[in-house]
Amino acid sequence: MSKALHGILRGMPVLLMTAFSAAAENAVCLTSAPDDSIKVVKGQVSDYFIPVHQEYDIHGRVTATNGTPLEGATVMFFASPAHYNTAADGTYRLTATDGDLHLYVFHPDYGFTHVIRDRNHRQVDIVMQQETPMPVLPRVQAQATPWYDPQSATTSTYCNPLNISYNYEPYNNNVMNGGCFRSSADPMALTYRDKYLLFSTNQGGYHWSDNLSDWDFQTATFQRHPTDDDQCAPAAFVAGDTLFYTGSTYEGLPVWYTTQPENGRWRQVMSRNTLPSWDPCLFLDDDGRLYLYYGSSNEYPLKAVELSRHDFRPISKIHDVVILHPEEHGWERFGMNNDDEVTLKPFTEGAYMTKHDGLYYLQYGAPGTEFKVYADGVYVSRSPLGPFTYQQHNPMSYKPGGFVQGVGHGGTFQDLHGQYWHVGTCMLSLKYKFERRIGLYPTYFDHDGVMYTTTAFGDYPQKNADYQGKDRFTGWMLLSYGKPMQCSSTDTLDVANLSDENIRTYWSAVTGNPGEWVSIDLGGLRTVRAMQLNFYDHGTLQTNRASDTYYQYRVWGSDDGKEWTLVVDKSDNDRDAPHDYIELRSPLTTRYLKVENLHMPGEGKFCLSEFRVFGLSEGHLPSAVEGFKVDRDRKDLRNALLSWRPVRDAYGYQIYYGTAPDKLYHCIAVYGENHYDLRGLDRSTTYYFTIEALGETGVSPRSKTFKK
Repeated sequence: MSKALHGILRGMPVLLMTAFSAAAENAVCLTSAPDDSIKVVKGQVSDYFIPVHQEYDIHGRVTATNGTPLEGATVMFFASPAHYNTAADGTYRLTATDGDLHLYVFHPDYGFTHVIRDRNHRQVDIVMQQETPMPVLPRVQAQATPWYDPQSATTSTYCNPLNISYNYEPYNNNVMNGGCFRSSADPMALTYRDKYLLFSTNQGGYHWSDNLSDWDFQTATFQRHPTDDDQCAPAAFVAGDTLFYTGSTYEGLPVWYTTQPENGRWRQVMSRNTLPSWDPCLFLDDDGRLYLYYGSSNEYPLKAVELSRHDFRPISKIHDVVILHPEEHGWERFGMNNDDEVTLKPFTEGAYMTKHDGLYYLQYGAPGTEFKVYADGVYVSRSPLGPFTYQQHNPMSYKPGGFVQGVGHGGTFQDLHGQYWHVGTCMLSLKYKFERRIGLYPTYFDHDGVMYTTTAFGDYPQKNADYQGKDRFTGWMLLSYGKPMQCSSTDTLDVANLSDENIRTYWSAVTGNPGEWVSIDLGGLRTVRAMQLNFYDHGTLQTNRASDTYYQYRVWGSDDGKEWTLVVDKSDNDRDAPHDYIELRSPLTTRYLKVENLHMPGEGKFCLSEFRVFGLSEGHLPSAVEGFKVDRDRKDLRNALLSWRPVRDAYGYQIYYGTAPDKLYHCIAVYGENHYDLRGLDRSTTYYFTIEALGETGVSPRSKTFKK
């Protein structure tokens, strides 16, 4: 190798790094060389830019801790091919530049040692320490237990947020401050043949399922800009045996089609559509006519237009169909709790069309995706292009409380048994305002044609699409809220965050190594039916999608905190499950549960946002709530203060309200408080309210219903 090329390689920035000690990791930034002059060499095809460095020799001796010289140690610069094998007296000599500060030394008996030299040091003596070997991932088959069989792990229930392989944000400015994170949003789903397909923002493909519980991912080739969302807020529809798909655009995107979505291969119907259709919805009516609904703005209304089935060009007038009226509809106001009417006007977006019993239900999201009050409203018409009338019961999907909050910009679809479902965007907004998850909720049309989504117990175990009844709540209560937690180590984050029912707080161990653990004391023997491990990313190095992203762990149970029994073994898991939901095959009676880490993706630390446990405790149901009051603001009827007396042995409450005593379709979960500031009412609507208490033994009777 020429000396010039040798200098280029040693002076290059470090682009590829292996795992090493924290001290060495912190020192990598020191390897950058100061500004050097550049020598330009003319080539036959292109010019070569060769950095010119000041070169000098460094030397020293490599010894054991007792001072014995070590022969055959290889002294290298980190991430460089330059090296020297020590002589019998342990001496070495290397040609260096001011950028070569990180010495990387290997000896067969000692492993690797990292040494960071000062730029002015020419003699560097190295003492080899015995290296702690890197942990090796387990290579044994996971064991089946009476409660969990890894070879047959399909479920009959699910728990929000959906346990899908959320993609990591591409490498862009969004990940610079808070680090790498997962996200997806703006979902829509449909049935294709006997499968459910879920499309959403920034996934590099789509998810599919047989039952709406267990999801697989299919890579597709839509991406045009590697540092941006590949397909934001996508739209899809089925015509005969053909599936059509496109994404949000202002300047034009292809419309793709396939008859084999299982293999991820798509073709273009047209290379560029014609309208600035951000947040599109493509709706094929039962008469064969195709319509487009689109728009995302805090100034302009949503649009509707009929399209040609041949080339997807508009063939009708473009109609303005929905615009927000936050002065009338409290839930459309901007802010985390509809409490900001100064910063920005609220956004309307995410149009979606559902036809039921001859009526057209145009859904729309408001007021902003980064808020817990993000919701979907609905306007109704007898024509696909309107005019549309605001439904009195609004929003039609709403979840401002509980572990999972927000259910806006979504899509409604029917399962194979005819049950309607609504998938929507859930707020996380911790590392970045558009850090989001996806929730799934059953949806109904009542005898008056009112469209509504049930979010009561919306982040508890629910029966999936294989169940054909109406009441989907399993009755399994939350056993983990506020319970004491312990851990193997803490990286400046409180382990109590794992039982606070707040998706926006988290805990991390110091490392991601096997053996890190976290445990929970349920406070006594409890009957456990399911668990949800909500993993989070702390120190993760991953952007966009990778095929080796997965978590491996074991869950242990104990009656006394001393003797432990294996409950769940995922030691050879290779499926990505960031919100891993585990439905036990049979009830488990235990007091303590412990999660033992085996592997985290992307070199990240062992980190979770919540360790949720579901089941039942023995004892009486909580008492009915007393003293429930709703003080509606006379100066602004969009607002109401709700309060009640605390119930002994209740860990939370659910407030129900609606437009009639038999239409209490809204539900708000409240934990750790006996009041709630509701700012999502419509000014001219009379509402009816009731409340129930939640305990580990079950649910109390509801309070008396009254109107305000």
